[in-house]
This record gives sequence, C-alpha cells and structure tokens, in this order.
Amino acid sequence: MKAIVIYFSRADENYAVGYVDKGNTEYLAEYIKEYTGADMFKVERKVPYAKDYNTCCDEAKNEVNNNFRPEIKEVLPSVDSYDTVFIGYPIYWGTLPMPMFTQLEKLNFEGKNVYPFATHEGSGLASSISDIKRICSGATIKSGLAIQGRNVKEDSSKTLVKEWIENN
Repeated sequence: MKAIVIYFSRADENYAVGYVDKGNTEYLAEYIKEYTGADMFKVERKVPYAKDYNTCCDEAKNEVNNNFRPEIKEVLPSVDSYDTVFIGYPIYWGTLPMPMFTQLEKLNFEGKNVYPFATHEGSGLASSISDIKRICSGATIKSGLAIQGRNVKEDSSKTLVKEWIENN
C-alpha cells in the first residue's frame, strides 16, 4: 500500500484549547503517518486565516457561503503514485475548509481508496463525506473518523486512529 495524508490544520487560537503551535488535525495526520508510513502533504492557505478564533470563523464562514476557493501556498500536482489517500481537516461550517476544496478539486481520485478524517467540537463529520464523495469522483470512500479537537493529544485518540486504520 502506497499512501499519502493530505490535510489542512490550523494553529493559533483554536476552540476549547486556546492558542496552539500545531493544529489538532495535524496531530491525527502524524498518527496516521506513524501507523502507515504514509507520505504527508499539508494544505496551507496562501494568506493564512486570522490568528484570532472568532475572526477566523468569520473568514471561513464567508468562504463557505460564497463557495470561494482561496489560493494555497503549494499545490500537490497528483496522487497517481498512491493507492490510498487519507484526507484530513477540521470541520468548518459543516464541511472541509475551503483551501481543501482548492487542493482536492485539482486531483484525479479514480481508483483510489479515500479515508476521510476530521477534528471537530461537536459536529462529527457533518456534511464533509458527501462533499468528499463529490470531489473525489471515481474513488472508493471508506468510513470516516471524527475526533473532538480538544481530545487529539490523549492516548485514547491515538488508539482510535490505530483501530480505525486496522479495521479499514
């Protein structure tokens, strides 16, 4: 199995955990890498979201409401050499952050196994799976994993990631 983890994660002020140097989703991406040996690609907005949580929420809501695709720092050109693609993100207004749409819409997922995973503070996977099914046309979408952001550093979250990988 040749795998890659494509993820978006935001540091700075996060809901329920305050200011952090590394975003919650990045921890999950690292756990997946640890268990699978997958390559990693971090999607980053060219102009970062605001450091302040509430301002970031306003920016993200505006992007979702306007179906906006922000520029990203670097574009992953292809996933052709991978069988398995893990897609990780925090839930922003019921779905993936719009920078993930910017990246994922540029890729061909035909014949790939896609494993979505998300951090959230109560919404679970929300509508992200239906969005991933639409974006990743031709892929087999596997069961997703959702973990509350405030819990990602706990050993139980690491165990959940390991079990999710083993069961899929």
